[in-house]
Amino acid sequence: MDSQTQNTSLQRLQNVEKTVVRVLEVAGGVMDELSNPTGPRKEFINNHCRDFMQMIKDIQFTLRNEIKSACEYRPFEKSDYTCRISNEICLSKLEHTLSQLDLITQTIIPQYHHAHDSTASSASSPMEF
Repeated sequence: MDSQTQNTSLQRLQNVEKTVVRVLEVAGGVMDELSNPTGPRKEFINNHCRDFMQMIKDIQFTLRNEIKSACEYRPFEKSDYTCRISNEICLSKLEHTLSQLDLITQTIIPQYHHAHDSTASSASSPMEF
């Protein structure tokens, strides 16, 4: 990303920051109006809520575009998302394998010992003639 693009991107993000501050001011104004002892003025609340929602949409739109443009220029080389997901999948596979091995141990080993014990006891008994 060249410095000109970076400057305009920073300017857009600074504008988003200013809009966030304005959103908080509008929300505070609505809260003040709602707590007005004479009761809230409907038109005032409607206008502020409309402004609030429009500013939120503008913020979302700008941030989505900024994230999208940042991704177009360079991937997030410091992002560990892919590695973390891969590790979580491997861990899940390992846990599943271990549970299957435990199940095998619980079912097959006792059967083996039972079969081995009955074979050993018949081999050790004296033959009768």
